Amino acid sequence: MSSTELPGVRAVTAAADPVVAAVRVAEGETLRSVTLPGLTLNVRSRPPARTGLPPALYVHGLGGSSLNWSALMPLLADVVDGEAVDLPGFGDSPPPADGNYSITGHARAVIRHLDAAGRGPVHLLGNSLGGAVTTRVAAVRPDLVRTLTLISPALPELRVQRTAVPTAMLALPGVARLFGRISRDWTAERRTRGVMALCYGDPGRVSEEGLRHAVAEMERRGRLPHFWDATARSARGIVDAYTLGGQHGLWRQAERVLAPTLLVYGGRDKLVAYRMALKAANAFRDSRLLTLPDAGHVAMMEYPEAVAQAVRELLDDTGRS
Repeated sequence: MSSTELPGVRAVTAAADPVVAAVRVAEGETLRSVTLPGLTLNVRSRPPARTGLPPALYVHGLGGSSLNWSALMPLLADVVDGEAVDLPGFGDSPPPADGNYSITGHARAVIRHLDAAGRGPVHLLGNSLGGAVTTRVAAVRPDLVRTLTLISPALPELRVQRTAVPTAMLALPGVARLFGRISRDWTAERRTRGVMALCYGDPGRVSEEGLRHAVAEMERRGRLPHFWDATARSARGIVDAYTLGGQHGLWRQAERVLAPTLLVYGGRDKLVAYRMALKAANAFRDSRLLTLPDAGHVAMMEYPEAVAQAVRELLDDTGRS
């Protein structure tokens, strides 16, 4: 059993898989499956406005998927050739063969995908867990990263917000399965509204259509036998990364990032403290900071136009330098 494996999970995931609805594809998007040794990744893309645009890769957060980027991707389709990846065990990507859901494991999956596709260096964007993952990618493989955009990155905090504690507790052995049993009779809409209350600065900004899509996706994920396992192990990976020091610590690796970096923080973020914005701006050597006082944890979903404008400015300035 690996250090990140939940006791008793094998018996659950070994059962026959239930019928799971197809993942949603927004208008203009396409999905493809990328198979590598021991790893299969679902990749979401949309055709760029013209050929020859620089490549970009979007990496989602804990419990999310490539769908989290569907609002931002079309706003940047005229400046980048964008793809969004489902990390192993999330979205439509199956669990990794080695069961490694650590930050390093996810970063290795991103690196392997970029190496295999030959798309680097890319404009790399990450949210939450994806922010920690892409920070590690940029630190250890600077040749793969042209610019880095981090939206509420899950970088270590000495004093975690009280509202983030329940999410962190998913890392404890058995807690995810316990929560799954407790919430077994909850409707998908109740679960979805709970997630939105945690992740959005103002859940009221979500349209009725957006809520319907989110509920459908929650129902789909709930049928995946590995969903809670992937979520719990990845949460544990974040906690483990918080306690890791030395050259492998995420703040130390942030200091090693050479790529121009855009940092986006929301003033109503309940998972990553707004106060960490200045610490991050000081850690990344070539950084700029966008603060959105009314945004929560997923600014690219809440305020995609503002995030897109900041990314455009980063790309413009990088192109001129």
